[in-house]
Amino acid sequence: MKYPASFTLEDGQIVVRFRDIPEAITFAASEEKALEMAQDVLISSMDFYFEDNREVPRPSASLDGERLITLPLSVASKVLLLNEMISQKVGPSELARRMDSLPQYVNRMINLHHTTKIDTIQQALAALGKDMDLQVA
Repeated sequence: MKYPASFTLEDGQIVVRFRDIPEAITFAASEEKALEMAQDVLISSMDFYFEDNREVPRPSASLDGERLITLPLSVASKVLLLNEMISQKVGPSELARRMDSLPQYVNRMINLHHTTKIDTIQQALAALGKDMDLQVA
């Protein structure tokens, strides 16, 4: 998942904003630092969606002058899982039942601060009737 970000110079600082994730705003003195901070703020902003059990907006196409900031696969896969659970109105207890597991296990799986194997997320998506596929671009 790659989110478009605008980098603008404001009051001597480079300000980074994401159209799709309005919570994600950061600034830095240099372009190099702004690029680094952009991914950090994008990842941190995902917490708001997970805490509120809200669907994370999909990235839109970039506009002229925007840069694409990539979410790490560990975060992107959890975003896809959360969005599918919300779309199907399936909570952790129901997903745990479908996976023959415990709700606590699913709660850890959809926690961005808990490391989860990609195979486990693939199994959860399969329990929701979805297939996860990786591609190299």
